[in-house]
Amino acid sequence: MIVAPAGNAGAQTARMPAMANRNMSSSSKRAVVLVSGGMDSAVTLAIARAQGYACYALSVEYGQRHASELAAAQRVAARYAVAHKTVSVDLRSIGGSALTDDIAVPQDTDQSGGGGGIPVTYVPARNTIMLSLALGWAEVLGAQDIFCGVNAVDYSGYPDCRPEFIKAFEHLANLATKAGVEGAKLSVHAPLIRLSKADIVRRGNELGVDFATTVSCYQADDDGRACGHCDACRLRALGFAEAGVADRTRYR
Repeated sequence: MIVAPAGNAGAQTARMPAMANRNMSSSSKRAVVLVSGGMDSAVTLAIARAQGYACYALSVEYGQRHASELAAAQRVAARYAVAHKTVSVDLRSIGGSALTDDIAVPQDTDQSGGGGGIPVTYVPARNTIMLSLALGWAEVLGAQDIFCGVNAVDYSGYPDCRPEFIKAFEHLANLATKAGVEGAKLSVHAPLIRLSKADIVRRGNELGVDFATTVSCYQADDDGRACGHCDACRLRALGFAEAGVADRTRYR
C-alpha cells in the first residue's frame, strides 16, 4: 500500500538531508508535522516552529481529487525552510468518499458541526493512515512529537478529528512502536483542535502565515483556485469574515 514518491517528491527527498541538517541545528526537539497544503496544517506548522521544534513536513498523496493541495504543501514547507517528504497511498482504490470516488462534492450546504451526520467528503481511515505514516517517520528520525491540524469545532462531523481519536492514537503509538516500548514517550499534538476557524485565522495571522499560498477547497482546479461553494470553502470564508482578516483565497 505504501510508499511511492509523488510528483517531484524524489527531487525534494534528494534535497532533504541538507535542509534537515540546517533545521536540526536550531533545535534538539524534532517533530513530524502533517502538512496537507490547507490553512489548518499551515498554521499547525507555524505553531510547531514557534514552539522551537525542528520540523519535518509530511504530505500524503492519497488519491484526492486534485494535486493543487500537494503543490500548496510544497510552498508551505518551502516558506518555513523545513524538510518535506511526500508519500503515496492509494485510497482511491478503496473509494467511499467524494474526495476519492466518483461521488459529487456537496455544494452550498451547511455541514459545519456535523449536525447533518457524517458527510460524503469524509475519507475512510484517512487520518489514521496519515498519522501512522507520520509515526513511522518519527521513529526513523528519533522524533517524539507529531503535529496534525485536526479540528473538533469546525470539522464537518469527521469522527477522526475528535479529541478522543487523537488521545487513542497517541496511546496506540506508545504501545505499537520500538520507541514507545523502550520508554521514549511519543506525543501527538493537535493545537487547533478546540479552536474555531476564526481563531485559527487569527492565530495564523499572528504567526505570519501566508494563507494565500494554501488550498482548502475540496475541488480546487489545477491552479489551486477554489470553487467557493463546498463545505471547506464556506468554513474558510466564514473564518476570515469572523476574524476580520482579509481573505486572499483565489476563487475561479
